[in-house]
Amino acid sequence: MKEKNKSEIRKNTDPKSKLLTIGQFAAMHGINKKTLMWYDEIGLFHPAFIHPENGYRYYSYHQSPILETILLLRELDVSLEVIQKFMEHRSAKKLKCLLEEKIGDLDRHLVHLQAVRNTLCSHHQNMVTLLTMDLSKISIVAKEERRLVTVEIDPDISFEKEVELITAETEKYQLGRLHDASYGSMISVSSLQKGDFHNYSKLFIDLPVHRQIYKTKNTAQTGLHLQPGGSYLRAFHKGNWDKIPKRYQEVLHYAAQHGLTLSGYSYEMGINENVIDRVEDYIVQIEIPIASSYK
Repeated sequence: MKEKNKSEIRKNTDPKSKLLTIGQFAAMHGINKKTLMWYDEIGLFHPAFIHPENGYRYYSYHQSPILETILLLRELDVSLEVIQKFMEHRSAKKLKCLLEEKIGDLDRHLVHLQAVRNTLCSHHQNMVTLLTMDLSKISIVAKEERRLVTVEIDPDISFEKEVELITAETEKYQLGRLHDASYGSMISVSSLQKGDFHNYSKLFIDLPVHRQIYKTKNTAQTGLHLQPGGSYLRAFHKGNWDKIPKRYQEVLHYAAQHGLTLSGYSYEMGINENVIDRVEDYIVQIEIPIASSYK
C-alpha cells in the first residue's frame, strides 16, 4: 500500500504533473498553508490528493489557475459565498460578469483616488505659494481653459440660501464632498471698472480634472461657465473683505500702467482656509483674464 501511494504521488515524470506538498503549493502562490486548509474545509478548493494514511494534502500544478482565480476574486473583495457559487458552476460567462462588475468598481475607485490626488496637489501648490510668493506682487500667469459650475447670486440672497444652492450643485455633479472641488466667487470686470467692488454675481465650483468637458463647443448647452485659457493678472489680498476694494484699485492701476485690457470676470478663491484660525489671516487669490490673450 505504501509503495502504491508513493507511486501515486510520483507517477509522472513531467514536472508540471508532479504533486506538490501543501507548503510548496502555498509558497508558490504567496499564501499561508492554513489558507489552503481552510479552503479545503469549507469546500471551496480541494487538494488533488490526500494521503490515506497521514492525511497530508497534495496539490497539482494544474490547479494553480483555479486557485489564482479564487485569490484574485478575494483580492477584489468578492464574498466567499459568491466565489463558492461561481466555483460550483464556473464558466467563462459567469467569470466575465464577475470581472466586469469588479472592473466597474475599480474604475470608480480610481476616479475617486485621482480626485483626492488632484485635491492634495492643489492644496500643496497653495502652500508652496504661501511659503514662496511675495503676496504683495501683481504678476501675469498662464492658465488652461476651464469649465466651471456657477450659481447666480445677488444681495437679496441669504448666506444660507447660497450654501443651499452650492450644495445642490455639488450633488448634481456627484462630487460627494467639498474637498472634491475648489470653490470661489466671481465679480465682473465691468463692475470693478465702475468702482462697484461688492457687486459679486456668481459663486463657482471648479470641477476636478476628470470631470472637465474639454471638447464641448457650446458651453451654454452644458450649463457650465467657460473660464478662458490664456494670460491672467494675478494678485493676492490678505485680511478682511472690507479692504479688498483697495487691492482691486491697485490691480486696475497696474493694468492701466502696463497697457493691459482686462475682460470677463475676476475669479477669487481662498488659498489658506485650512491653516488659519483668524479671518485677518485669510488670503484670497485674485485672477483676471487679459482680453488679448484669449484662445
